[in-house]
Amino acid sequence: MTQAQQTAIAGIYEVCIGIPEPISAIQYWEQFGYRIGEMGELSADAANKLYGVNSALRSIRLYHQNVDHGLIRLMVWQNPTNQGLGTATMKVKGNRWATALTTDVLAILNHAEEAKKAGWDIRYSQPYWEIIYNKDRKSRPFIDPAVGVREMLLLQPLARQVFFQRFGYTLPHYGEINDRAVFKTSQFTHMGLIIQDDSKETLKFYEQVLGLLRVRDDVETSYESSPAGKDIFDLNPGEKFIVTAFDDPRSSQTDFTAARSGRLYIVRFPEAINLESQFAAAQPGSWGISLYTYRVRRLKEFGDRISQTSARNLTNIVTNEFGEQSFSFVAPDGYFWTLVESKL
Repeated sequence: MTQAQQTAIAGIYEVCIGIPEPISAIQYWEQFGYRIGEMGELSADAANKLYGVNSALRSIRLYHQNVDHGLIRLMVWQNPTNQGLGTATMKVKGNRWATALTTDVLAILNHAEEAKKAGWDIRYSQPYWEIIYNKDRKSRPFIDPAVGVREMLLLQPLARQVFFQRFGYTLPHYGEINDRAVFKTSQFTHMGLIIQDDSKETLKFYEQVLGLLRVRDDVETSYESSPAGKDIFDLNPGEKFIVTAFDDPRSSQTDFTAARSGRLYIVRFPEAINLESQFAAAQPGSWGISLYTYRVRRLKEFGDRISQTSARNLTNIVTNEFGEQSFSFVAPDGYFWTLVESKL
């Protein structure tokens, strides 16, 4: 039996986004290559049992080509609990965002600049040049290939997005571009969380309990070392954060070309930094990105393992709005998760 079969988990399945109405949201995400899939509903009582929100719910699952992860679930709450994080700073506990690969980051920047001129509530960064792999490699400009990415932030009231464009390298399993999409983008390739835990104890939950593969462990980004990190995460002089990534178990800890999308990035700030807590604004019932899901085999076994940890608010296994077996919980780091039974 392979490791992937043993763990029975892959990359992050869905990014769930609370919205006030579906039409404009569907139109927006279509520009990034998504299309309508399943639709479903829950009564207030049923939604409360699974998501802890006493509100009727209508959901729409959006697909991206034929990929099986990095999907979107649009969630229309009859009685939303709050308006979410909006365009607030990325440097808060509870923050969630989703990243996609593009082959035309400037087209996205052009629209962001036009939206700003039109008075939209929008925040964005310039597409910063970053070397992701072999940071210490010495290269000769205009002689050797430039190997890295351009990455930019795009925050709107209902979408917290990061985009990156590759230069000089490829990863065959990390993002599939929809060339028919206006913005030439992939499904979501990786999603992020902000925590504070100098002990790193809460990181063990994702590796030891959920069975994800820990990769790129303890990668440090500081105000001084990264213009992109400084801008995107509002770093002050002397501040830093540390990134640990958790992958689909079919990825590799040593071979970066075997990396698979659906990755979870946990951005860990030192406890000495005073970070605001905004967990309530990024969980089910909120507008904007408010939940991630994993699809797993042997759902009950996951529930049994989680019940033996410091995770909180573990629900019973119930039927979700798409007719799938599912349960929810709050992980030891404070983030709300939902697992969905895989039929594969």
